[in-house]
Amino acid sequence: MLMFCPTCGNVLRVEEALAGLRFACSTCPYVFNIERKLSSRTYPKLKEVDDVLGGSEAWDNVDSTDERCPKCSHPRAYFMQIQTRSADEPMTTFYRCCNPQCAHNWRD
Repeated sequence: MLMFCPTCGNVLRVEEALAGLRFACSTCPYVFNIERKLSSRTYPKLKEVDDVLGGSEAWDNVDSTDERCPKCSHPRAYFMQIQTRSADEPMTTFYRCCNPQCAHNWRD
C-alpha cells in the first residue's frame, strides 16, 4: 500500500514504533499509526479464449486448394491467410480438410 503525507504530499515510509508499525513522513512530523492489518487480493479476470481463426463460422466462405490432408490424405483443403505476426513477416496460411468426417486443421 502506498500512502502520501496529507501535509506535504511526500510518500510515507513504514517504520517500527513501540506500539507496532506506523507510517511516517521523512520531511515533516506527520505520523499515522497502523492499528490493524488489512489485506486483499484482486485477481484479474482471465481473458476468454479468442479463436485466432474466428471460430467455426470463419470457415463458411473460404476457398479450397490442392493441399493434401496430413491426417486422412484427402486431396483438397480449405484455406485462409491471416497476419498473425508483425507486418514485415509473411502471412500464416491455415488449412482445414475438405473431408467433413475429418475436418483436420493445420497451418503452413
